[in-house]
Amino acid sequence: MITRVDDYLHAAPLSGAIPEQAGPFTLFRSTTAWPYYARPVPGSSTVIEPADIDVLRARCAELEIPLSLEWVVETCPSLGPAAAAAGLTLVEHPLLVLERHEFRPVSADARCEILPADDAVLRQAAAVASLAFHDPGTAIGAGGPAERDAEAAAVPDDRLAAMVERVASGITVSAGAFTDEGMVASGQHQAVGATTEIVGVGTLPSMRRRGLAAAVTSTLAEHAFANGVDLILLSAANKAVAAVYERVGFHRIGSAGAAE
Repeated sequence: MITRVDDYLHAAPLSGAIPEQAGPFTLFRSTTAWPYYARPVPGSSTVIEPADIDVLRARCAELEIPLSLEWVVETCPSLGPAAAAAGLTLVEHPLLVLERHEFRPVSADARCEILPADDAVLRQAAAVASLAFHDPGTAIGAGGPAERDAEAAAVPDDRLAAMVERVASGITVSAGAFTDEGMVASGQHQAVGATTEIVGVGTLPSMRRRGLAAAVTSTLAEHAFANGVDLILLSAANKAVAAVYERVGFHRIGSAGAAE
């Protein structure tokens, strides 16, 4: 299963990036409004060395893009030590999966639904996610509806246009949770064949501890399983966040590595 997850993670960027080889890595050169990263080629038995990181660093410098790496730790165990030796900062996150028979639908005191390709709606979704990830974790914070509306007005036009295009084309599926104060949580999934990844799930910090992130995740999982997906993956920021997804039936199979 972890090999299938690795293959998906290598295929997913292709909807918004051009791949090129840089040593043992595939470097995904973004064609959209947000940057991508490099990954080790799935299935390769190559042992990554610090010199390989230097090759990638040089190519990123030529392209004037940040050096960023993502990988599945279990399928490329040599990358972490090599990246550290090359001076990069490493993090590892729990990597979780969900199959149809494991799915436990979750609801909350909110209306959860799949979002249309509408500028105003997706602007709100982007604002919710931005506030959530600028104040990460599961603790209740200060950002609420007023801050969401201010953040929504600042969403860059190119980023919003890219979001709308991806939702309209079916590349990305977005979901939101609504109360009488508007959208309070959001998230996305992007299927490639029968596999998808749930990403960007976030709740307004002032609205945490109400089960909203789990409910949005459940809505996305339900949509995915109803549309031909039989395996869903995600990476969580930490074990506390992973526990939110475990309510829906996710379980850990490994670790997702990242380095910059």
